[in-house]
Amino acid sequence: MELSQQQCQIAREARDARFDGRFFVAVKTTKIFCRPICPANLPKEENVEYFQDVALALQAGYRPCLRCRPDSAPNSWAWRGVDTTFERALKLIEQGELSQNNMAEFAERLGITDRYLRQLFQSRLGMSPKQYALYHQLMFAKQLLHNSNMSIADIGFASGFNSTRRFNDAFQKMLQLTPSQVRKQGASTSPTQHIELSYKGNLAWQHMLDFYQLRAVNSLEQVAGDSYARYVKLDQTSGWFRVTHMGKSKKLKLEFELDDISQLKRLVKQVRRMFDLDADLEVIEKHLSNIEPALVVKTGIRIPGVWSAWEAGVRAILGQQVSIKAAINQLNLLVGTLQPQGITHFPTPKEVAVADLSFLKMPQSRKETLACFAQLINQHPDATFDQWLDLKGIGPWTVNYAALRGLSEPDHFLIGDLVVKKALQQFPNLTAESVSPYGSYATFHCWSHA
Repeated sequence: MELSQQQCQIAREARDARFDGRFFVAVKTTKIFCRPICPANLPKEENVEYFQDVALALQAGYRPCLRCRPDSAPNSWAWRGVDTTFERALKLIEQGELSQNNMAEFAERLGITDRYLRQLFQSRLGMSPKQYALYHQLMFAKQLLHNSNMSIADIGFASGFNSTRRFNDAFQKMLQLTPSQVRKQGASTSPTQHIELSYKGNLAWQHMLDFYQLRAVNSLEQVAGDSYARYVKLDQTSGWFRVTHMGKSKKLKLEFELDDISQLKRLVKQVRRMFDLDADLEVIEKHLSNIEPALVVKTGIRIPGVWSAWEAGVRAILGQQVSIKAAINQLNLLVGTLQPQGITHFPTPKEVAVADLSFLKMPQSRKETLACFAQLINQHPDATFDQWLDLKGIGPWTVNYAALRGLSEPDHFLIGDLVVKKALQQFPNLTAESVSPYGSYATFHCWSHA
C-alpha cells in the first residue's frame, strides 16, 4: 500500500522504525537521500521529497547518506507492482539475474518480449530494466564496502560488474564517491568475510534455532550456540554460510565462503528469504491477535525456510505420516548415502533421479514418489505446484509445506496438519479465510502451542 506524503512526513519526523525500508527521504538542498530513521538534523518539509525505492532516488540524482546508509535498510515488501510479470522481473533483477543474462534471454524467461519488458519498466518506474539493475548493483556494492573485508575488486565482481574499471567508473559517476572513499569511512575489521543483514520488528531467534536444530541434517547443517550454518549449492557454485544474531542491533551477521564470488548477491537474497527478514511482524501479529487474542504467546516468530522448494519437497515426502525424528533419520540416510565422500550440499534432483533408492527404509510407494518427484524437477526445474500434484503420492499438504518453507510464501495455513488441527480446538476462529494473508504465520503460532 503506497504511503501518502503526510504519512511519510509523520513517520520521518518521528523517526519511526516501523517505516524503515518502506520509503526514503531525499533532501533537495544536499542532494542526499536517507532512511526515515536517520539521526541527522531533520530538514524542513519543503526541502524533502519521498521515494519508495533506492533506485528511484538514485535516478532523481540523489546520493545515499553515509550516516544512515540506505543500502543497509531492510527490504520492504510493501512496494510491489500489481502486475505479476513486473513483480517477478523486479525480484529476479534484485537477485542479479540480469547481470548474468542479456535482455532477450531475461525477457524470454519471463515469457514476454524484451520490448514489452522495457515498456513495463518505463511506465512503472520511468527507467529501463538495465538502469534499475545497475542501481541495485551499486547499492549492494556499497553495502559490501561497509560490511565486508573483501577487496574492492572482489566486491565489483560480486556486484555483477565484469571489470574493476567499469565498477569504479559506474560507482563514482552515480554515487559521486570512489569505492575507496566509502571503504575508508566504513571498513570492516572482522577477520572473516561477512555481511550484516538488517531486519525490523522482533525476531524470536532462539525459537528459530530450536526449530532448525530439531530438523538439521547431519554434516549438512549445524546449529551451535547462537548460530545456524550449512553447505549450499548455487547452480554450479558450492558454498557455505553461517548466520549469527547480533544482539539488540536488529541485525544478523552472515559469514560465507563461495567458489564464485559473483553468486554472493543470490546467496544474500536466499538467506534473507530463509530467515524471513523482510516480514512486517507488527502488522502480522496484530492481524492474528485480532482473530484469536491468545494465539500469539511468543512474539517474533518468523518462517524458518529451507534452501529451496526442491529440498522442502523432499523433506515433506520423507516426512509423510511419520514423526519428525523418523523423517530426519531418512533424510540423513539419503544425504549421507548419495555423498559417501563427504557432504557438500543437499542432493540435487539429478542425483536423486539416477540413484537406486532401495536403501531408504520406508514404504516402496514413498520411494517411487520421491523418484518421480526428482525426475520431474530434474527435467522441469520450474515445474508448478499443479504439476507436483499430478504425481502419485503428492497431495495438498506436501505442496503447501514446500511453499511454506521452500518459498517462504506468507499465506499457507496447514489446516490438515495434525498439530494445527489440535490447536483449532483451542482457537476455533482460525480459518484459512480469517488468517489470510498470513496463514503461514498462523501455522507456526499454532505449532508454538504444541
